[in-house]
Amino acid sequence: MTLSLRPYQRAAIDALYEYFAGSTGNPLVVIPTAGGKSVVLAGFIREAITAYADTRVLVLTHVKELIQQNFMAMLRAWPEAPAGIYSAGLSRRDIGAQILFAGIQSIHRHAMRVQRCDLVLIDEAHLLGRNDSGMYRSFLQQLNEINAGLVKVVGFTATPYRLDSGMLHEGKDRLFTDIAYHVPVLEMIQQGYLCPVVPKQTETQLDVGGVGTRGGEFIAKDLEAAVDRDEVTRAAVAEIVQHGEGRGSWLIFCSGVAHARHVRDAIREHGVSCETVTGETPGPERAGILAAFKAGRLRCVTNANVLTTGFDAPGTDLIALLRPTKSVGLYVQMVGRGTRLAEGKEDCLVLDFAGNTARHGPIDTVDGRKKEKSEEPGEAPIKICPECQTINHASVRHCIECDYEFPPPVVKVAPQAASNALLSTQIQAEWCDVTGVSYARHEKPGKPASLRVTYECGLARHSEWVCFEHTGFPREKAVSWWRRRASHLPAPATVDEALGNLSTLRRPIAIQVRPTGQYTEIAAARFV
Repeated sequence: MTLSLRPYQRAAIDALYEYFAGSTGNPLVVIPTAGGKSVVLAGFIREAITAYADTRVLVLTHVKELIQQNFMAMLRAWPEAPAGIYSAGLSRRDIGAQILFAGIQSIHRHAMRVQRCDLVLIDEAHLLGRNDSGMYRSFLQQLNEINAGLVKVVGFTATPYRLDSGMLHEGKDRLFTDIAYHVPVLEMIQQGYLCPVVPKQTETQLDVGGVGTRGGEFIAKDLEAAVDRDEVTRAAVAEIVQHGEGRGSWLIFCSGVAHARHVRDAIREHGVSCETVTGETPGPERAGILAAFKAGRLRCVTNANVLTTGFDAPGTDLIALLRPTKSVGLYVQMVGRGTRLAEGKEDCLVLDFAGNTARHGPIDTVDGRKKEKSEEPGEAPIKICPECQTINHASVRHCIECDYEFPPPVVKVAPQAASNALLSTQIQAEWCDVTGVSYARHEKPGKPASLRVTYECGLARHSEWVCFEHTGFPREKAVSWWRRRASHLPAPATVDEALGNLSTLRRPIAIQVRPTGQYTEIAAARFV
């Protein structure tokens, strides 16, 4: 059976071959949520065993749903695969399988039983902390000792960073050393492999100004106390129901277990079928709820901290964020639940009541690097008791001197909450008059040459790269670029051919420029 790979999936596997041909580290493969990491895993494993028949592969992750998904993807790609599962949650312990899909919680004490292993693939690698001395690291250390240090480790993730330690492959004591391959989420959306996510302005907005922070994230109990307010919940739910008309599957991220249940109850009051999934939900009940949601028999699911990874419901076409977070990874993972393609689905509407898009920016330009702490200490969060004027820490509920009970944090309902872009392409572009254009050959090691086009717009300069010698989507864009400038000539096959025909090109009088992170993208051009 031939495994059909998308171009970027093929490129990811090839990048691993190229990496191991010249490096000895532990690389990362970064593919956005819904990009088919399980297919890449399956393809890489099958090719590795085809090339070296006795290769032993271990695929590790943290939740049984992902173990099952990856195992089934392997069998679809290779029905005769010598694969097994080691997971207490799935009641299987196929310890001798050549390809073993395992839960880290179940297998971390059994490196001696695993014995020989050549390749360890870690799915959702962002859940493994750089300084973590727990299950993953101790297990991998034992496995390396058994196998004379020859085990190769590859991490797969959509978000190669953690809130507490920044990029996974940077810094001291990191497990992963490099990013071997990365395909941007915006590129996959533009090529039609992922569904667009679109923002909608909301009137209700959560105010977390009085909520404390610990370990770089909002303190969970304080966050839920601030957010779980009946008047705010009802206002947000009314908007969800209004915008959800005509959309089939709603997924709502909440700030705690009680909050998720209260949002569920408010949704039901509008006559919409809704259930809740949390870490407390029994396994069979959870499986039944999610099966009904995926099948379209259940319109809405609220959840607290459980459906951010390992959850695949392609039909989800509305996501509501009632969970403020300082974690870039969590924000991207939540929005990413809506990017899967499904029949009849044109896009996924994202209602961000939590201010996450304003906090982090578009999902294709987020910065996962660890923020350096200021050398000057900031002011401690405090509040003054109105009865005795004693200074209290902002987190206390009662005055430390007179026991005055402070009112709970106030959550504001803003009359006009900001509508923030989920993708950089949704940021409004500006037109700039072009005063000059220059062209040059651009070389990048290991890649085909491209044509660098630099536009002078007064004192500013903006560049774009036209990839005539590439294949697939970049080549298609290059052909389209050429046709707008020299429709009477066929698109060149090489950069040198393009440089030889510059005199025939029309020069734009203006370009439309859109910021994308620290750079700019040329979105359009205007000609005479």
